[in-house]
Amino acid sequence: MSPRYLLPALVALALALCAAPAQATTLLPVGTFQEPIYVTSDPSDANRLFVVERTGKIQLLSGGVTTLFADLGSKVECGTSCKGERGLLSIALAPDFDISGRLYVDYANDKDGSIHVAELRAVGSSAAISTLRDLLVIEHPVDNNHNGGQLQFGPEGLLYVSTGDGGGAGDVHHNAQDLTKPLGKILRIDPNPSGLLPYTVPVGNPFAGTAGDYAPIWSYGLRNPFRFSFDKLTGDMLIGDVGEAKSEEVDFAAAPGLGAGADYGWNCREGLIEGPATDPQCATPPTAGFVNPVYVYPHADPGGGAAFGCAIIGGYVVRDQSLGGLYGRYLYADHCGGGLRSLELSNPFASDRSEGLAVDELDSFGEDSCGRLYVISGAGVVSRLVGSTAAVCEAATPLANSIVGIRAQSRKVRRGGRAVITVFVSPCKGRLGEPVKLLRNGRAFATRHLDRACTARFRPKIARPARFRATAGEDATYVAAASRRLKIRILHRNPAHGHKTH
Repeated sequence: MSPRYLLPALVALALALCAAPAQATTLLPVGTFQEPIYVTSDPSDANRLFVVERTGKIQLLSGGVTTLFADLGSKVECGTSCKGERGLLSIALAPDFDISGRLYVDYANDKDGSIHVAELRAVGSSAAISTLRDLLVIEHPVDNNHNGGQLQFGPEGLLYVSTGDGGGAGDVHHNAQDLTKPLGKILRIDPNPSGLLPYTVPVGNPFAGTAGDYAPIWSYGLRNPFRFSFDKLTGDMLIGDVGEAKSEEVDFAAAPGLGAGADYGWNCREGLIEGPATDPQCATPPTAGFVNPVYVYPHADPGGGAAFGCAIIGGYVVRDQSLGGLYGRYLYADHCGGGLRSLELSNPFASDRSEGLAVDELDSFGEDSCGRLYVISGAGVVSRLVGSTAAVCEAATPLANSIVGIRAQSRKVRRGGRAVITVFVSPCKGRLGEPVKLLRNGRAFATRHLDRACTARFRPKIARPARFRATAGEDATYVAAASRRLKIRILHRNPAHGHKTH
């Protein structure tokens, strides 16, 4: 072969070698379930797995034994089979789950299509349906597809929710580009554990201050972001957005911004090509332009072993070091083929490769609190990805004490008024988003998440004198700690003279 042709051949060979799996990765079945669709773990115990079944059950798998954790079948209303893409779609356990027992569920009711994001409270190893409390209810009455369905707590401790465009073809309901509607979006909310409000809109939500816009919207222009995830190491967001007729896409939003206000283009575009563009807003694209996907692949087979399919199943950036050459790569699949693939986000098109594994009816990936990854087959089997060496999942060892402080704007409040109480935690470094709990007269009142200054604010209503205390839970660096007690008294006025009395 002449040198003229040898060099391109060597380059092609080098690229092929770079894109080949570095070591054998296999799938280890961990259990069989009834139409499983998602799996996650206890934030503080990766060996307690929670498996979501579409028809409404959440199963707890621990020590090889499966027990029923919760049954939401009467709320999901699928019976023995769900229509289209409806059903119980995912759950997210609060970062302080072991203290608060709070977890959140996302389901599309099979009778009327309404999408529900709701809170459950666990006691021990189960959660009663009587504790279910709706945070969001989104109407989705016509088509039974494109519900989105992913819940994830972000690196700052707030809850993110994905919603599809309402179903049908071509965004027929004109939702994805409309900032007054919740469909075709990533939403961000702060769950309100006190129950006084379903949720609060976090400071920094890009459309919260705009009249008429739907305040929980974080980003938009999505068709069906069925699965998204956060990189455990960097906090970056990865979204697998299911395409229409020609293209599937992966959207990337780097931390700390996480794509706030991003318009990913649907239905003005499908991936990197022109979309139906029937949404009225396509006539006036955003000033900053549409956010391009970091990776796309076609529906038609391009040959050469390249990716193709019909419905992307978004996965995770691999942070399980036992998986060797997969570490740091983004793992994903397509529902129509079931083949596992991965890519390097720094050079996705050149690095995309098959991992040589395929799963029938592949519906989702999952990740436990140690970063181990799972693959879910809708046919029933949940498996864990394993490498040639055993995964190490050691309990974190606390290293130092925390200091929790509590102060009030005033220690005397009119009866029925609200106190303004600020809690702060020190040391501050690395504690953004950590939960702190406020106790009133020894009982849990509310949980908030630390801001960048490591403070959290509470506004309890004062009907009678009360004593407050704040606690911060144990994490990988600091042991649990509690503040001193703070007493709030009632401020009285003498009605005859207008003098204050106490």
